[in-house]
Order: sequence, then C-alpha cells, then structure tokens
Amino acid sequence: MFAEVAIKVPLFRTFDYRIADNCTVQVGCRVTVPFGNRKLVAIVMAIKSTSEVPANKLKSLTEVLDDSPILSTIHLKFLRFCAQYYAHPIGETLFTALPAALRDGAHPDKTTIANYVLSEAGKLQPKLRAKKQMALLAQLGKSGESSLTELKALGFSKQQINALLDKQLITEQIKHDTQWQNQAITIANKPRLNEEQATACSAINQQHNYRCFLLEGITGSGKTEVYLQSLERIVQSGKQALILVPEIGLTPQTVNRFRRRFANLAIDLWHSNLTDNERLHTWRRAEQGSCALVIGTRSSVFLPFKSLGMIIVDEEHDGSFKQQEGLRYHARDLAAYRCASINIPLILGTATPALETLNKAITGKYQLLTLSQRAQTTTDNQFLLVDMKGQKEQAGLAPTTLQHIAATLKRTKQVMVFLNRRGYAPTLLCHECGWLSQCKHCSASTTYHKAMGRLVCHHCSEQSFVPPQCPDCGSTQIMPTGIGTEQLEGFLTECFAETPISRIDRDTTRRKGALEDALDEINQGGARILIGTQMLAKGHHFADVSLVVILDVDSGLYSSDFRATEHMAQLITQVAGRAGRSGEAGKVLLQTHFPEHPLLQDLVNNGYQDFARFALKEREEALLPPYSHLAILRAQATNAKQVFDFLSDLVPATPYCGIQLLGPIPAPMERLAGKYRYQLHIQASERMILHNYIRQLMQYVSEHKLANRVRWSIDIDPMDTY
Repeated sequence: MFAEVAIKVPLFRTFDYRIADNCTVQVGCRVTVPFGNRKLVAIVMAIKSTSEVPANKLKSLTEVLDDSPILSTIHLKFLRFCAQYYAHPIGETLFTALPAALRDGAHPDKTTIANYVLSEAGKLQPKLRAKKQMALLAQLGKSGESSLTELKALGFSKQQINALLDKQLITEQIKHDTQWQNQAITIANKPRLNEEQATACSAINQQHNYRCFLLEGITGSGKTEVYLQSLERIVQSGKQALILVPEIGLTPQTVNRFRRRFANLAIDLWHSNLTDNERLHTWRRAEQGSCALVIGTRSSVFLPFKSLGMIIVDEEHDGSFKQQEGLRYHARDLAAYRCASINIPLILGTATPALETLNKAITGKYQLLTLSQRAQTTTDNQFLLVDMKGQKEQAGLAPTTLQHIAATLKRTKQVMVFLNRRGYAPTLLCHECGWLSQCKHCSASTTYHKAMGRLVCHHCSEQSFVPPQCPDCGSTQIMPTGIGTEQLEGFLTECFAETPISRIDRDTTRRKGALEDALDEINQGGARILIGTQMLAKGHHFADVSLVVILDVDSGLYSSDFRATEHMAQLITQVAGRAGRSGEAGKVLLQTHFPEHPLLQDLVNNGYQDFARFALKEREEALLPPYSHLAILRAQATNAKQVFDFLSDLVPATPYCGIQLLGPIPAPMERLAGKYRYQLHIQASERMILHNYIRQLMQYVSEHKLANRVRWSIDIDPMDTY
C-alpha cells in the first residue's frame, strides 16, 4: 500500500511513500517522511494500492504522528479547493491551515490553558487603590473569564494579575472541555429589536440551509444585535458558529459583548497575538466541538469545526480579510464557499458593502437585508464639504474647520480629526534645490518623525538620521512638507491648550495596552480632540463625538487603482459613523479641493448605497470586476531586466480566447526594499476561462529557466495593484 502525502514545499504536487506492513495510517493524519536529507511532517491525502513511481524507488513513511485524522475528509476537500482556486501549492495550503504546534509535529492535546475568574471575594468588587487592579476586576466581571493573552491584549500585566491572585480576589482555573450542548443556554441583556432588526432576524432564522445574507446596515443601526439574536437558534440546536472580525483590536470588545449575552457558553478567540499553545487549544476545541463560538480574524476560517452551523463576517468589505503573502486567500470568499459546501447560512454585515458583494445581492445570489435606522438617534449626520481652494490653511486645517472645532468643544463635546498618515510630515524638502528625502531601497519618500528625530520608510522600515544640511547642495534650508498626525497634534495642542488631546496611530499604540488606555480616556467623556488614522475608523463607539473632520479626501479621487474611490467612500462612511452616536445628529466635515467631484457629491448627498450603485455602473461600462475576473502575476528581483524578461516570456505570441493581458508593467511602487517589481495583469470574461489559463500558465512558469532567479507569486481576485 502507498500513502499520497502533501509536504510543505513550494511544489504543485503530492508525493507517494510506501506504507510498511506493520503500519496503520488514515487519510488526514500527520506522518513524518524522509525528503532529501531532511525529515519533514506531511499530511496523508490518500491511501492507494498503486503508484506511478516504481515501488523500489519509493521511500517508506518514517512515523505516524496521529492515531486518528486531524483533518476530516470534508475539511481536506475544502483545503484542496483553496489550493486549486488560489493557484497555490497543496502542501503549503494545508500547513497554512494548521496551527504552528501541529505543523511542528506536536501532539494535538499537548496543552491546557488556564483562565482567570473572579473569586467570591472578587465578585463583591472591593475598593482598591490601584486603578489597574480595579479595572482588571471590572473586566473579569464583564467577561466572566479571560486567558492571560486576552488580559495582556487589554493592557493588563502579569504583575497586576499576580497581585489579585495574592489578594485572593481572582482564581486561576483550567478550562475543562464540557459538553455545552447538554446545558440550558443562558441568554442575558437581550433588548427588544426595532422593526428592521426583527425583519432581518426573522429572515435569517427561517433559513436552515445555505443562504448568504448581506446585512447592509448604516453605522450604529444595531447589526451586532442581529448577529446575537440570529445565533441563539444555532447554539440552542447544539451547533457551533464562527464570527470573523477584521482587526485584532476589535476582538476583545466583541468577545465581551458576546460573553455578556451568552453567559454560560464556551467562547474562544483566534488571532495572531495568541501563543502557539493557545492557538492549538482553540483549534482542538473547535475540532472536538467543545466551544460553541469562535471569534477570530481571517485565518480562523480554516478552523476544523465539528458541527458548524453558521458563519458571520463582520465588516465584510474590510481589506484585512485578504491575505497578502503566501496563500493569498480572501476569508470572506472562503467563508461563502465553506457555507455552501456544508449547507449552512452565512451573514455578511457592513455599512459599506464591497461592490462585488453588493452586485451579488442586486442580482439575487445573496439576500439583501437593510438596516437604515440608527439605534441611538433618529436623524442622520450632516455632511459639509469644505472647499480648500484659496484657503489659508494651518497644519492642513481650514479656518472654517477650526471654527467648527472650537464651537463643538465649547459644547463640551468631542472632535475626531482623521488623517490616514502618521508621522510629522510625509517628506523633507530642500528649499534651495528641491531635494526630497527618498528611501535608498524603495521608490518612496521617507517620512519625518519629529519626536524620534528620524526619517522612516513606512514600506521597508529603514531608518536614518535627519541630515543637518541638504546632501545635494549643502543648504540648511531643509523643511518638512505635508501633514502627518504628529504635526497635527502639535498644532491643535497650541490652538486648544486647555483641551486634552488623544492621538491614536501605530506610533502611539506600540506598547501593549496603550490603545485600550487611550480608548478608556476617550470614553470618560467631556471635551476632547481625537486625532487618528484608520485605527479609529472601525467598530469603536465614542458616545461624545459630535464632529468628525476628514483631511486629505482628495487622495482617493485620482489613483491608478480602480478600487481607490470605493475604498475612499468606505473609509469616509466608516469614519463619519463615529459621530452622532449619543442621541443627537453629528456633523462631518470633508476638506477637499474638488467639492464639485460627482462621486463626492453623490456620497455626501445620497449616501454610500447610492454611491455604490453608481460606481457599479462605471465598473460595468469599463468591464472591471465584478463584471470580469482578474489575476495578477507579480515578480521581483534585484535585477530589473531579469524580472522584465521573465514576465515578457509569459506573454504568448497568439492571444488566448477570452483572456486579456496587460504587461509586463512596473508596479505602482516599482522598487521596494531594494527589489524591482513588475506585474502581469490577467483579465477574463468568465471565471472558468481565467482558471484554465492560470493552470496552464503555472505549469509553464514552474519550468521556466528564470523561475528560480526571481521571486514570483500569483494573486487571484487581487484587492489592490500595489
């Protein structure tokens, strides 16, 4: 007998090994095999009685690591589809879906995870001097139980946890796998739904087989409440559910809300900040059916649930659901395939649906459910376009904008100023000769960080000191050009010296717990200015924010990426949704040099729903996705000619029916980290035609003489063309 196995190597094939007479192995088990002069972990894909390779030339399996399969037949079929659809080696695809501990050959049940819960004394919420210890008690009161990683993600240290253990206010307990299916589910804090929410829940709860629901709800309309009440039927029937969220930062607040609703349910987390042991523990509990709900980021779509009953994708439009390295999958699309293959419902929730998703809803492939009423206020936010032409701006802010900020602060309300550019200034400029601070390794400027006194490339992370004089002409007239969040903070601190300011970007939230501390300060209320990048745009609830100011709106209007306007509209809508969540309508100021732009006018006057339908018509006329199908073959190397020659050889002399090729062309950022980057765009009218062509192309590429001298990758359904 022979075992066909998949190994984590960049080859589009499997390998056959002999099975010894005294060896028992099943499909889906891990084994170790000799591969060259190495011993590697592999996964058994099939057991067969014949092999195309002569038996005397085949090696034998070294060791069987699992008594029973760790991947079921259904799950293997799902992972085979992933490899085929995204044109990725099967071995690398399978190992991407496994936690690191299993990839390294560890036993699936090698570890248990300790959780922290309140003791009887802790439940009395005693008064303590240490604010952080008090906050930790309050957090455990909300969540019921939390692991060490969860608490660290929320900004609590091991010392604070140990202090409460010594005071016997909390206890450590091992999470034992219990059969939650046999328990009565406790539902707490369940509010009454409005008419639209009730209609959406009714439609979802009547569906027991596969159906994809697009829950298109404006920000603050109560989409999460629809998720929670739709999950009741699923967990009460003993089924599991997966909730996909776009950001690690949203996971703790999401899990708190779910734990408050389902007080006695086993709810697990999955994201990149977990330790290897914690990820293995969640993976194993999902496989054995010991957890009812898993809340996770994109890679949780690969978890092997025992009895999955529903998948929910929150903020389905978000770009972070697309993996940009290795297996370039899209978690939302894989969730749709997985639900269809096992015949369960899928909910895609967002205020700003991706155009591909919206098109499926319009054409009837998905069922559209609309939430148009905000839960906290009956009136919509007011949008104002601030024309920047001829304005005497200060730190990127127009005088009109400053007046609105002052008026809002006077009412002791909060102001959010959104600028998606961290640092002090995007570049340094020589006033004498026009020299710009360019990265030595990338086709990009280095950003000036005043607090650090450094120039930093935000693409390759290269850092350098600020030159005392111009490297080209020797002039000392070097000045920062453009606006970043650091400069904006300095200017607003001068203008509104009495008002506290919170700046939230990657520079200010590097320390663990810094984001949570900043959010706590903001939610204490009162006059405050919030300055931030897109970290502030998603999911956060700021009750006192009454005014949102969005700077640099124009960057999304004119771009080489055909999705730029869609992303701009989504970002504006999401950021604008942070205002007016406390009962009164908020105000949103958009600073632009093109207030007459038709897309801006449509977005401001008619909302994202109308904008998206107008944008779909443009896509249809231009035959761009979703009205065609796209793939990009990317290649890079230190030698530009090698990359260009490699991609040029892939362009056939005679065109392939139904396929359009563009390239080779330089990437929008031609040089990154010292490597030259070129692309070949492949567009097809039909998905099947595209995949047939890609299959032939991959065969040709693997045999190309330059394939080992350049780094290349294929991206199916790319989300950007960087």
